[in-house]
Amino acid sequence: MTGIVSYDAMETIRNTNEWLGATARAIGSYPAFALSLNPAFKLMSAWGRVTERSFARMVIKPGWQIPAIPGTDGQDHIVYIEPVMRRAFGDLLHFRVARREPSQRKVLLVAPMSGHYATLLRSTVVSLLPDCDVYVTDWHNARDIPVSEGKFDVEDYTSYLVDFIKHLGPETNIIAVCQPAPLALAATAILAEQEPEAQPRSLTLIGGPVNPDAAATEVTDFGNRVTMGELEHLVIQSVGFKYRGAGRMVYPGLAQLSSFIAMNAETHAGAFIDQIFAEARGDANEGDKHNKFYDEYLAVMDMTAEFYLSTVERIFKNLEIAQNNFTVNGTPVDITKIKDVAIMTVEGANDDISAPGQCVAALEMCSGVPEDKKVQHLEPGAGHYGIFAGKSWRLNIRPLVLDFIDEAAGPAEAEKPRKRRTRGGDSAMTGDDLGTDGKMAV
Repeated sequence: MTGIVSYDAMETIRNTNEWLGATARAIGSYPAFALSLNPAFKLMSAWGRVTERSFARMVIKPGWQIPAIPGTDGQDHIVYIEPVMRRAFGDLLHFRVARREPSQRKVLLVAPMSGHYATLLRSTVVSLLPDCDVYVTDWHNARDIPVSEGKFDVEDYTSYLVDFIKHLGPETNIIAVCQPAPLALAATAILAEQEPEAQPRSLTLIGGPVNPDAAATEVTDFGNRVTMGELEHLVIQSVGFKYRGAGRMVYPGLAQLSSFIAMNAETHAGAFIDQIFAEARGDANEGDKHNKFYDEYLAVMDMTAEFYLSTVERIFKNLEIAQNNFTVNGTPVDITKIKDVAIMTVEGANDDISAPGQCVAALEMCSGVPEDKKVQHLEPGAGHYGIFAGKSWRLNIRPLVLDFIDEAAGPAEAEKPRKRRTRGGDSAMTGDDLGTDGKMAV
C-alpha cells in the first residue's frame, strides 16, 4: 500500500473484504445447498470463514489471555493484569500472580513498537511467569491517541523506558525484544550517567538492530535505498475520521502488514490455502496452529509518523546508536557510561529481520562493562520469532536468560558456573512452534 491509497481507502478495502468473506460464508452455508454434492459450496463457505476472520482481526486488539500458573501447593494461581503506570502512548503493565509472593527475578519485557501489539510477547510472558515477576510495556495504537497529546518519536520512547525503569527500581532485569533493543541500551546509558542508583541490574537484548550495518538484511537494504522524502510520501497517512486520533499522521498498521506479508508472500499464501481446505474438510478449529498464529500476526496497530520516520533515519540510516551519537532532548547519550549493568545478547542464526551481528554489537559498544558481565548467545537454526517465542526460546534461550539474571543478582549467584554461553550454543534445535518461523517482523 502506498501514499496513493488514503487511510480511509485502506480501511474501506479491509471492511469490504471482511464483508465479502461474511457473505460467502453465509451463502455457502445455506441449508438448501446441502442437498448438492458439489464441493464448491463447502469451499465457498470455508473461504468465507477464513477471509472474514482474517480481515476482522486487523482492527481488533488481541487480549492477553494468560492462563493460571500452577503452584507447588497444587493450586492454580490466577494472573491479573494491572497497569502500574499510565501514559498517553503506552502503559506499564504488571502480571500479578494471585496468592504468590513476588519473585526475586523482576523482569521488564520491553515490547517492540513495530506494527504489532505487545501481546506479540504473550508466549514469552507465559514462559517467564512461573519463575519471574513480569512487567511489560504496552504501547497504544496511534489511531486512538488524540492529536492534542503531541508527538511521540524515538526520544520519547527512550524517555518512557527511563521512567518505567526508575519506577520499578534498580533490581529490575530488562529484556528488550527486537526493535527496542538499541533504545533500551540508550535508556540504560542515560540512567548510568544521570541516576546510577536507578539503573537496571541486567539488560538482555534479543534480536535487535543495535548496529544495522553489521549484517545486511532486506530491512536494512530497504532503509538504505529509500530516501526519507520518498518514505514519508509513500507510507505516511492521516488517521481517518472513524477514530479518536483523527488527523494524526501515522504509519498505518495495514500498510505495515502488507509489507510483512510481501516479505514471505508464498509462505503466507500456502498457509491460507491449507486453512481453507482444512475448514472445508472440517479439520480446522478455533485454537488450531493457524488461527493462534494469525490472530496475532494480522492484528496490527498504527505507529506515529514521527516514531517510524525517526527510527528509520536515526537508527538505520544515521546509525546514531551504533556510532554512539544518539541524543535525547538535546543531551548526548554515551553508551560507554554503562559500567555496572550485566549485558546479554541473543541472536538467531537464521534471523532474516535482525541478522546475527546486529545485536551482539552492543557488547563491544559497552566498553565500560567488565568482560565477565558480558554474555552472548547465537541460537542455531532459529529465526526471528523463535528466539523469543518458539521452541528455541523455551528449551534453550529462556534457561540461559534466567541463569544470566541470577548471576547478575549478586556475588553469590555470580560464582555459579556458566552454561552454554558461546556464540554457537550447544543445541541444533531447528524450527519453532509455528509454521512461519522467523517470518514475523518485529
